[in-house]
Amino acid sequence: MRAKIAALCLLVGAGAAVCSAQAPAENANAPAAGSAGQVSYAKVYCSGFLKDTKVPDDARLVSGEQIGYKAVFSQGERVYLNQGSDKGVRVGDRFMVVRATQDPSTEWFRGQFKLTKAIGILYEDLGQLKVVNVLPKTSIAEVTFSCDYMQRGDIVRPFEERPAPPFKDLGTFDHFAPVSGKPVGMMVNSIDFQQSEGQGSTVYINLGAAQGVKVGDYVRFFRYQGKREEYAPQTREYQTELYGFGSSPVRYQGKDLPREVLGEGIVLNASRNGSAVLITFSSADIYTGDNAEIE
Repeated sequence: MRAKIAALCLLVGAGAAVCSAQAPAENANAPAAGSAGQVSYAKVYCSGFLKDTKVPDDARLVSGEQIGYKAVFSQGERVYLNQGSDKGVRVGDRFMVVRATQDPSTEWFRGQFKLTKAIGILYEDLGQLKVVNVLPKTSIAEVTFSCDYMQRGDIVRPFEERPAPPFKDLGTFDHFAPVSGKPVGMMVNSIDFQQSEGQGSTVYINLGAAQGVKVGDYVRFFRYQGKREEYAPQTREYQTELYGFGSSPVRYQGKDLPREVLGEGIVLNASRNGSAVLITFSSADIYTGDNAEIE
């Protein structure tokens, strides 16, 4: 993202000061670590979310100050909205800015695009606004909190409070946790569309309210051996033998061997068929395509 912004700045011939001014920054007044025992403000409001249908997109960010050399906006800057007093906008109103997004790359595991479509439309949280001046057809708002850069055309939605779920009591991670018997899905994508993620990252799973998932639930990530069509590349029969590195006396299948518990996370928000999960602990990289079960 920063590379794209830097390239854009060079393209329009702006100076280094202009480029640095456009880099997004989190709200300095927002709690960095959250209240004691709770997920932080930034993690809650920058998690992104899934929707079964498109959110209303009639309200948009259409421009901003210093637009002659500025293409993106972040905390502390002022932007223009396409709605004013004619739509009931008032000074002091708060809004959230979001953008529909999708993975631009090829599939990380077989069937990923199909599952991505099934869990709903992914919206990226960009930040928050507060209206400081209202005109009949437009309004001016200040960016009070940034998750990522904002640009013309981004969707503006009324601000909605989100719960900050409490962390469970700290304890030793159970690397050998038995199967919970609750719904099982998989990690379909991550907030950065990377192949693997770890502690502190937000990911999306194909378990949602329809499967009984709710905010604050814990999810356990795990992996079985032998599934060659997904996540980390695996050599055929590597769980039994690998040339030059020994072999077992019996040909085992992945289902015959213990599962590897990789980590766990807490549900930040849930739609009908998908959820955003903050990974709170990981003992190894967690790949898209790895399994996820409700604890």
